[in-house]
Amino acid sequence: MKTLKTQVAIIGAGPSGLLLGQLLHNAGIDTLIVERQTPEYVLGRIRAGVLEQGMVELLRQAGVSRRMDAEGLVHGGFELALGERRVHIDLHALTGGRTVMIYGQTEVTRDLMAARREAGAPTFYQASDVVPHGMKTAEPFVTFEKDGELYRLDCDYIAGCDGFHGVARQSIPNECLKVFERVYPFGWLGILADTPPVHEELVYARHERGFALCSMRSQTRTRYYLQVPAEEKVEDWSDQRFWDELKARLPQPLANELVTGPSIEKSIAPLRSFVVEPMQYGRLFLVGDAAHIVPPTGAKGLNLAASDVSTLFNILLKVYRDGRVDLLQRYSEICLRRVWKAERFSWWMTSMLHHFEDHDAFSQRIAESELEYFIDSEAGRKTIAENYVGLPYEAIE
Repeated sequence: MKTLKTQVAIIGAGPSGLLLGQLLHNAGIDTLIVERQTPEYVLGRIRAGVLEQGMVELLRQAGVSRRMDAEGLVHGGFELALGERRVHIDLHALTGGRTVMIYGQTEVTRDLMAARREAGAPTFYQASDVVPHGMKTAEPFVTFEKDGELYRLDCDYIAGCDGFHGVARQSIPNECLKVFERVYPFGWLGILADTPPVHEELVYARHERGFALCSMRSQTRTRYYLQVPAEEKVEDWSDQRFWDELKARLPQPLANELVTGPSIEKSIAPLRSFVVEPMQYGRLFLVGDAAHIVPPTGAKGLNLAASDVSTLFNILLKVYRDGRVDLLQRYSEICLRRVWKAERFSWWMTSMLHHFEDHDAFSQRIAESELEYFIDSEAGRKTIAENYVGLPYEAIE
């Protein structure tokens, strides 16, 4: 068995693991990333594209924002479509100048991979049998297999950035975790197409046929979604059926503007809300999807991972520079305060905009009334806007 040593072992080379690694590397703290998939597989995941201002600033702090700043689309608002009614949520005006950035998660990951390569920081892709050990001791380590050889990675701390199905959370004894979960009775059927966006900003549409979202990756690439039953099969949806259904759920002026084309990717994503508490076990820290999942309606998944990264990075910075080991025990409580607020907003957006087959007439009317109250009130629109652009990161003192 080969023995390696680093300060922070990171499990998972998705955007959260890579971003944490880059921030720590820039601060002179050694990291080694272990990832079970290939780089191509990681880049092949089609995910979110709306970055909160806090995440944009964190990517700039990490020194990986050049392409994002050149190619990303700054949005100062978004639109709600309720039947034929269209309501503009002016993020910029309602939040004192804050905005969001449209820049795909795939591109964020690509930029972070390139930065890590240039830095010469080690990443072990296609690592199997990854197992963290000794998390409750002062000498944790990770074992894994790569190219038929066994490795032991000694470290000070372990960051579990390996997603919902990853090994990090599964390595914590069940009795030590409390799970909170809600599974929704529908999913999002999404397609990616090389077509111009139907509108200059994102459009969230509530319709009696179901929810729809008009999103984008650039001025020439679009991402559209339809609410479909949870048991729906992607192969039952031809491109033509998708475009026809999307047009049916959009206000007529938008439907008339929609440019259709062949899909270059099509998939169905289930929707769930999920949180585990606490987000740490000894010297193992859960980051991003390893600890929490949100329905994508509020565009919070990747952004919550970034806020976890910011919290862990700033704690570790104070640990290594100032000896503030007392801060380690505060990671979970700090993260969870923001996580639960984002969970609430994502649940609220999902509840307000989707059609629930099991809701009675009274519940449907209450949801419609609540949404109308929020959008017809400046205070309500401000609440939506400040949650959408992202609540502030908590300072580490």
